[in-house]
Amino acid sequence: MKIVTWNINGIRTFRGGIKKALDSLGADIICVQETKVTRDLLDERTAIVDGYNSYFSYSRGRSGYSGVATYCKDSATPFAAEEGLTGLLTNHEGAVGCYGDHTEFSSEELQLLDNEGRAVITQHRIMCQNKVQTVTVINVYCPRADPEKPERKQFKLQFYKLLQYRAEAILKDGSYVIVLGDVNTSHRPIDHCDPSDIDDFGENPGRKWLNGFLHSDKPEEDKNEEEPDEESEISETDPIHGGKFVDTFRYFHPTRTNAFTCWSTLTGARQTNYGTRIDYIFADCQLAKDQFLGADIMPEVEGSDHCPVWGQLSCPLLPSSKPPPICTRYLPEFAGKQQKLSRFLVKVDQKSVQSERRDVLPGSQEEEERRENLNPIRAGNVSGKKRVLTSDSVVPKGKKTKTVNTSSKPQGSLLSFFKPKLTNAVPPTEAPVRQCEKILSLDEMTPTQNSQKASTTRENVSSVADGLPEDTEPIFEGSTQINKGASLVFWKSVLHGPPPPPSCKVHGEPCVLRTVKKEGPNMGKQFFVCARPQGHSSNPEARCNFFAWVEKGK
Repeated sequence: MKIVTWNINGIRTFRGGIKKALDSLGADIICVQETKVTRDLLDERTAIVDGYNSYFSYSRGRSGYSGVATYCKDSATPFAAEEGLTGLLTNHEGAVGCYGDHTEFSSEELQLLDNEGRAVITQHRIMCQNKVQTVTVINVYCPRADPEKPERKQFKLQFYKLLQYRAEAILKDGSYVIVLGDVNTSHRPIDHCDPSDIDDFGENPGRKWLNGFLHSDKPEEDKNEEEPDEESEISETDPIHGGKFVDTFRYFHPTRTNAFTCWSTLTGARQTNYGTRIDYIFADCQLAKDQFLGADIMPEVEGSDHCPVWGQLSCPLLPSSKPPPICTRYLPEFAGKQQKLSRFLVKVDQKSVQSERRDVLPGSQEEEERRENLNPIRAGNVSGKKRVLTSDSVVPKGKKTKTVNTSSKPQGSLLSFFKPKLTNAVPPTEAPVRQCEKILSLDEMTPTQNSQKASTTRENVSSVADGLPEDTEPIFEGSTQINKGASLVFWKSVLHGPPPPPSCKVHGEPCVLRTVKKEGPNMGKQFFVCARPQGHSSNPEARCNFFAWVEKGK
């Protein structure tokens, strides 16, 4: 039995296809976090994958936020599954149960803790020593403690506490338990790229919780990297060493350094391996000792700011004959019982839809934008008018479309909107547009009329031009005599690009421009920093400490 956890940072990470990505991981149970998909955005190709059955938890408050999913091979089909940790989201048979003690939580707290789509639990049967046993897999995406929001720190600790109560209650009921996912806390200094840069590293509440949740044995420096120390065998009932669970990676690699699972994409920190290990596979002590063969990280797998983590067990899985009720294949919209409202409002060409599904992952916002821009509006339409629909299939049959009356007057230059108006220099009886129309109509007159009226028209035009400021040129619609040099200078002054980057002092390389996005007095201000990826200060290939604000007006 092989199990994998991966924070994918959006379900669209699988651009090459969901099945191809799942197959490449080569696992029986694949737990993903931060899917960023809500139920209304979940499409059939993502939910129903050939050879797998899937279980989703969605954020109910925000779209494109949080969310976890567990994909099980058909040979690893669970016999029970549910969404959330509290049991409040469970209203069906086939639930896992064993919710633990909730007396410390108010009903409102419990609802909020399960409202962000952070947990999916599946329960499987395994064969251990010729005996059928149960293993429960808790897939979690723990909250991040935002330094700017103190209430989120408390929310994170409450989630940790609820997770521990649930896991220990299931363990007490007789099932093996695996807790895995993005825990959003690096446990020890060895799991952080620069622990000395953090004040009171060990006093972090999240690390204190991990100390109590995990079983501890001999100090790291006394352990052998190749295999666990037999003398320090873990015991589930040892009260001195605390928790009931084991960090399986550290169980097999107690002293490995620079083993990180998360890096900042903004600073390019993955290039210098300047990251943290916050993705784990925790197993109860007995399961880790008896059944785990190995566990490791997969930093070579890209596509997210996290990398996958795998664990291998010796026990084979026994699939259930039927998936639990919350399996996505039983959702009405995928079981053929319910159609989405949009299907009744838009005429859909079935052939085009089928061909499109073969090539592109449906449901992505990027693809929707691509469809909208496939048939751009023809050039020549007058600005400010309603656009003409280009496809007859989109127009309802019972309605008539309005046609746009194209004006015979040529379209004006965009530059004319930024020039001073000519109304002050024109006599009140005749507007500049009339004067321009007279010029444009000269070509339509007969030669005799031209000779008679040309002098009068030129006098009128000269009177209009004389009334303009010295630095302004009269612009007439349809005229091609525009000073291109003046236009170029004007547009450069309006649409000036970013200032030239300075060179950093250490490497002598051009810097990169950044913008402050954090709320505060400097929000929106721009600055230059070294363009190299972030790394430890001792790494000469990493970013130097060059910093310079962009001066106003540049």
